[in-house]
Amino acid sequence: AWRSWKEGKGLELIDPAVGDTYDEQEVLRCIQVGLLCVQERAENRPTMSTVVLMLNSETATLAQPKTPGFCLGRNTHETDSSASKQDESCTVNQVTVTMLDA
Repeated sequence: AWRSWKEGKGLELIDPAVGDTYDEQEVLRCIQVGLLCVQERAENRPTMSTVVLMLNSETATLAQPKTPGFCLGRNTHETDSSASKQDESCTVNQVTVTMLDA
């Protein structure tokens, strides 16, 4: 999503099954708000009340999102004489996930 947004291709994120039944500006606004919510630095992210205001107002000016705090992509690793592609995830922040069993 970040790469598509940066390249000005945000609308390519829409599932083709949706067809033409959407407002382009509304979709782009939702993508922009989503990207604002996952910015690397927490202090740059909007509060939930601000998110609600941004989504409910067509006239509110939105900031340009900064780099997200994580990325998922593909990385090519060379092994011997053949190249193999494998999914790789990376993060630029320290995230801890705790699973609770009840």
